[in-house]
Amino acid sequence: MQTGAPCWHTSTGSTRRAGSKKLTHQVTRALVGVAYGRRVKGRHSLQPRPCQAGGLATWLLGLVSDSVCPGVCRAPASSWTCQGPCPEAVVLGTKLQLQPDLDFETMSAPLLLQDKVHLVERYVDSLPDLQQRLLALLDSWCQPGFDIRVVARWYPQVTSVRLERLSPRELSRQVLRLLERYGLDPALCPNMITQQHLAALRYLCHKRLVERSLSQESWAEHVQGLVGQNQWLQEQLLQLLTAHNDAAVVARCVLDLSLPTEQLPATVATELNRLRLQEGTTEAPFEDREDDHYQLPIAREDIHFLASWEALSRHQEELLQPGQVVGVDLEWKPSFCAGGRPRASLMQVAVEGRVFLLDLPKLLSPAGGPAPRAFSRLVSRLLSEPSVTKLGYGMAGDLRSLGASYPALAHAEKQLRGSLDLLQVHKQMRVVDMPAPGVDGARGPRGLSLLVQQVLGKPLDKTQQLSNWDRRPLGEGQLVYAATDAYCLLEVYWALCREPARFHLSGDLARSLRLGRSDRSRMQEPPRLQKALASPRQVPAEGVAIPEVRARAFRVVCDSMLQGLARSLRCLGVDVLVLGAGEDHRRAAEVARQEGRVILTSGLPYQKLRAQVGAGRCLSVDCSLRARQQAKAVLRHFNVRVTPADIFSRCQACNCDQYLKVSKDMMKQLVWLGSHPEGPSSTGDKTTQNEDERETGSAPEEAPGCGTYDPPCRWLEEADLRSRAPATLGNGTRLQLAGVPAGVLQRRALRHFYCCTGCGKVFWEGSHLGRVAAHFQEVLEGAPGSREPGQAPGPAGSSD
Repeated sequence: MQTGAPCWHTSTGSTRRAGSKKLTHQVTRALVGVAYGRRVKGRHSLQPRPCQAGGLATWLLGLVSDSVCPGVCRAPASSWTCQGPCPEAVVLGTKLQLQPDLDFETMSAPLLLQDKVHLVERYVDSLPDLQQRLLALLDSWCQPGFDIRVVARWYPQVTSVRLERLSPRELSRQVLRLLERYGLDPALCPNMITQQHLAALRYLCHKRLVERSLSQESWAEHVQGLVGQNQWLQEQLLQLLTAHNDAAVVARCVLDLSLPTEQLPATVATELNRLRLQEGTTEAPFEDREDDHYQLPIAREDIHFLASWEALSRHQEELLQPGQVVGVDLEWKPSFCAGGRPRASLMQVAVEGRVFLLDLPKLLSPAGGPAPRAFSRLVSRLLSEPSVTKLGYGMAGDLRSLGASYPALAHAEKQLRGSLDLLQVHKQMRVVDMPAPGVDGARGPRGLSLLVQQVLGKPLDKTQQLSNWDRRPLGEGQLVYAATDAYCLLEVYWALCREPARFHLSGDLARSLRLGRSDRSRMQEPPRLQKALASPRQVPAEGVAIPEVRARAFRVVCDSMLQGLARSLRCLGVDVLVLGAGEDHRRAAEVARQEGRVILTSGLPYQKLRAQVGAGRCLSVDCSLRARQQAKAVLRHFNVRVTPADIFSRCQACNCDQYLKVSKDMMKQLVWLGSHPEGPSSTGDKTTQNEDERETGSAPEEAPGCGTYDPPCRWLEEADLRSRAPATLGNGTRLQLAGVPAGVLQRRALRHFYCCTGCGKVFWEGSHLGRVAAHFQEVLEGAPGSREPGQAPGPAGSSD
């Protein structure tokens, strides 16, 4: 027997507790006999009558002996103990209110083994002492190492439930439920708490070692609080860790938690010794996660942590600005034990370009003070203002938690007006060719992270989700995570506004999905989604026409992350400069100011660049779109007019718009000279050509509505060549003849070639023009299905 486990009846039928009252034993035995006799012989009318305990025992024994089942009472005690009381016995005992006179465990244990907890709950109803004894009994079965089969062996006739349903995990859930029902202190059930801690350890190890979605710092903090000095939990944790094959990770966890090392595998022990020898050991990250997840598109200085009413009041007008869209989210410290949900620690409110992190414990204390009252009024105004669209993901649950945490905000959920819950939107989305949750459940994003991935292309990084949000000061990673969780709501909303049909949503999503359907008559309509792309997307006011600009007159500068977009725009004749990989983003603002260019950017630089070049001169591009889709969005946004003559009017590789036409005979001579054994072995820099550039090296013969490719340019003459081997133009540009396949020179229909005077790239007539015209048909003027001249452009992209 385990220490502290209940001591059950022996084969001689002696009672569980030595010295229990003889009367209790007699009454229990008689009641069991009565109930058993009713089950075997048929129902017997039994009317309860008031009497003393001794008289009741005599009456019950007489009734059993004379009229019901005389063999039961005269049978040996061991026989009825092994059978145990049937449900009728408990029901009769409850009706006769005999609970104080009956042995509790004899009456309840067999029913618990039969999964008839509801009868036992009725049996102890309104009896606090028995309720505590029920919890103590169940908690004793949760004791580490306790075997429920020991109990089951004493009741072979009544045990019909599968014993897996009486596992410590299932029993712990029952205990927790009863604790909440009876309003008792969880400290009365220490074994249940231990089992909860074990379940939490399994969960945290899975998050850290399998999903890799929890930082080492947060993991160690939570695990240390769960394990403490409990030796059994330390052993269980070591088993969970050693089941993981990464010795370095296990050694780091053992070192951070100062766990016992006597039973570590040799590989882990070796790695642990190596870590101990290192000075100033730090955590090695699992992987570089930055490029794999959605990145906050605002600068760090635009994240404001506000812990006082004085600081918050300075931003009051910005938070309550009518007509804007805000993202709202909450964070709280995770709880792995009984006791309900902890109080909210942080409220995030995101507006365009900024995020405000509100320290709720500071702003709402002391309760009833002037500053907390002012803060409560501000939150109420924000939530109840119908002209401010509030975005959330599961917002109703968040607001209920906010009200439960702080009585001053108890009516927050009821005050909500003009809101849009993106969780409801997510449920109605139909996504084709978009990321879906992982089939194994290990790494697949869920909830808001999945929505962000489906709409913006990358999931959220959730490694800080389970961190300690009550800690002050918050870590840098926590601040960025909290801001990202709120700001991504705006980004998703803008993306859905731009292309609702892409996700099979109606164009006016707010009208169909707004909350509070029973209160529609009082709720003001949230702004239409197509109007939500206000600055920085610079969608003009209704009735204001956007001046049309020709493609060859449209000049932009792109950051280094938009190489594909740059090639697509150049393909359509747009003048595009691209920053180098290591070039500072401030260079884009300088070029834009000096040359009158528009900035196309993605990610964090947007806010700074926009401030330097003024309204309408900087656009944040949605990186979740393909390059061609990005190009279409940019062209529509700035009302750029593209004609068939603009296609390939500019070199995609270097942006030059000056070509020379080369006759077929001269091209053959130059290629021969470049490959002749007695001449140079190569001309041009072959390594500079990637597959995409090779594909665009051919211009098409003919396309519907486009005609043939014949840009205005003069013929290459001998005087234009500085040398023929290698073929070099007078300006020093070497022709890239190595990129011309030999078979192309043999085509009879091929009349001539074109070479770029800027980089020497060679073009010839092929099928590419038709493909480009087909890809951009909807924005190409004069092509079938294209927009009419002067048609209002659609909204452009949003930052990712």
